[in-house]
Amino acid sequence: MSPPDLVMYEEEYQQIREILERLRSDSNAKFTFLVDKNGQQIASSGDMAGVDATSLASLTAGNVAATDGLAKLIGEKEFSILFHEGERDNIHISLVARRVILVVIFDERSSLGLVRLRVKKGSQELERVFEVLVEKAEREGPAAAHFDSPFAEITDEDIDSLFSE
Repeated sequence: MSPPDLVMYEEEYQQIREILERLRSDSNAKFTFLVDKNGQQIASSGDMAGVDATSLASLTAGNVAATDGLAKLIGEKEFSILFHEGERDNIHISLVARRVILVVIFDERSSLGLVRLRVKKGSQELERVFEVLVEKAEREGPAAAHFDSPFAEITDEDIDSLFSE
């Protein structure tokens, strides 16, 4: 079962951005970004010019989902870290708080060891931010997770009557 959707507050969003920026800088990575398990980008740091962030986020979530399936096939709960090595760039993918996916793209200016070390620290910081978000959501109740749509009171009958003569 996946965790329920959360409302992102400005304060926590800024904290997440700061953590991603510090992780990028401390690990000499090209860029870092955070996506949810549905493939929606939450935040990023670094120059992502020339990178289709939407596709990268979606494919990352798909990669994690496929790997979860592989883990279950061999009796593992999950593989919490994925690493892809390319000729120029490498991708380090890790799950944070079983809720979001942390992606670090790095090249020869860094190393897998350094990235793993910095990701561990950054993941712990991100987990604390998400704990606060969960606490806020629980305190404010389910109404905080849903906003009132201006179209909520429009029924199917209203739409049918609008287009019928």
